[in-house]
Amino acid sequence: MQQLSNKRIVLGVTGGIAAYKSAELVRHLGKLGADVRVVMTKAACEFITPLTMQALSHNPVHLDLLDTKAEAGMGHIELARWADVILVAPATADFMARLAGGHADDLLTTLCLATSAPICLAPAMNQGMWRDSVTQENRDELLERGVKLFGPDDGFQACGDVGPGRMLDPEIIVEKTSELFTHDILSGLRVMVTAGGTREDIDPVRYISNHSSGKMGFAIAEAAIEAGATVTLVSGPVHLDTPERVKRIDVVSARDMHQVVHDHLNEVDIFIGCAAVSDYRPAEVAKEKIKKDAENSGEMLELRLVRNPDIIASVTGTEKPPFVVGFAAETHNVLGYAADKMRRKKLNLVVANDVSDSEIGFGSQSNEVTVIGEELEEPLPRASKKVVSRKLLQIVARRFRKWRAQNETNESIGS
Repeated sequence: MQQLSNKRIVLGVTGGIAAYKSAELVRHLGKLGADVRVVMTKAACEFITPLTMQALSHNPVHLDLLDTKAEAGMGHIELARWADVILVAPATADFMARLAGGHADDLLTTLCLATSAPICLAPAMNQGMWRDSVTQENRDELLERGVKLFGPDDGFQACGDVGPGRMLDPEIIVEKTSELFTHDILSGLRVMVTAGGTREDIDPVRYISNHSSGKMGFAIAEAAIEAGATVTLVSGPVHLDTPERVKRIDVVSARDMHQVVHDHLNEVDIFIGCAAVSDYRPAEVAKEKIKKDAENSGEMLELRLVRNPDIIASVTGTEKPPFVVGFAAETHNVLGYAADKMRRKKLNLVVANDVSDSEIGFGSQSNEVTVIGEELEEPLPRASKKVVSRKLLQIVARRFRKWRAQNETNESIGS
């Protein structure tokens, strides 16, 4: 159930005896890599303590709608936006009634009304309460509004009755929650993305760089998170906010980026080299600002440049390289140069784009690329960089699975 890796789950706990199962539910979700924030109603606190849920979730427990300390940290609206899913387990008959009626008289119901995330309920109540016509009407209303119900189960109940109303076992609830994210094509995988340009110092105030804004690399990192991956973003100097849930490491020069990439390469399944790395750097960096000769208007400054390390070639050249995707930003013969780059640097895929077109070049909001691989030449039509990134990762995921299966077969034959 790797689909839960890196997912943000708000777990609502309401006041029923089945609340003791919520502790086990938090533990299972955490073991699968989910980030869990617990919201408890006042009645829930009579059955299990907030301290227990805090210890298991490793996060503060949210209790009150109007808590000034909580609002100063993660307020209720921010928490509603934060969630990938709101899971209420147990969900009592009273809670279902209040949610069906559109109430917002406590933190949990308010979150459910404010969020755009899926809402899932695991009902838990006496069998007579579950069978009651009003509860069934509330159930139908919630289902019609798109709320998902996990259960209830049928069997012995704490009150001694037998029948429907038992909360599902935590393992089953976790499985059903996981199924919400089966579309996550990179679930459980570790992705490293390089982005932005690099700067190569001439003196303490001047440097050589390029026009890269980093937008494409950041869009890929965000799309990879959406696809379920754990993402490390190694970025040159840019003016962009870090996508949520992305681990960002800032660097300046090509040599800095090379060092960081190799420091973390053993943690990577897929490497996407989107950065516009400076090919050259000054052979010597002046320790003080280079001053011009005010008396000589024809003065020339000559720089001797040396090659920077080729980061993406160094990645493919390791003993057990990850799946490697490169970018080829060209101004002419785009596909030819890109295909040549793929062969020379032993890339699994290369993404070719024409940066001579200002509408899809450096700093633009849109892109239009062609993905090239072995027996593959797939154009991705002009769209926002976010849309292009999502389509690109679909190809990457498909090719990665094929590549990994081939590697496993070769290792099996070799052994």
